[in-house]
Amino acid sequence: MSNDRRGLLTDTERAILLGDRDVTDNHYSTTVSRVRNKIEQVETDLEALEAHGELAQELRDVVCDR
Repeated sequence: MSNDRRGLLTDTERAILLGDRDVTDNHYSTTVSRVRNKIEQVETDLEALEAHGELAQELRDVVCDR
């Protein structure tokens, strides 16, 4: 299976947040809002990951070790 799937951010969202893409203030704010909504969805996903067991811990290891 290919490992080219995205994580939480699209390539465009990542570029905007890193300042690698020139966008209007409105577009930047929209991107931040969209990412905040995605972060909220992680909570719902976490419930499914916890049902699996080790996947929830793998997510915590990646997020919390940063």
